[in-house]
Amino acid sequence: MATADSKNPIPKDIANLSFEDALKELDDIVQTLESGEGGLDAAIRSYERGVALKQHCEAKLQEAQARIEKVVSSPDGSINLEPSETD
Repeated sequence: MATADSKNPIPKDIANLSFEDALKELDDIVQTLESGEGGLDAAIRSYERGVALKQHCEAKLQEAQARIEKVVSSPDGSINLEPSETD
């Protein structure tokens, strides 16, 4: 399970989401908050969930970046895979 840090683990229901599903839910939360719908308590709960969704999406992106490989052609004509350089 992906976690933001040891103090604030990402809830299991969020950790089980795909990147795309988490991003869609985060977008829905942002739209709801921007529209001003609902009360203060609901907005705070939505904001907290949005933070967890953002952390989950960032973790998924880091995982994907670590898996990306670049194809490199060597002088002898063979093709090799090298890990990507991460910033």
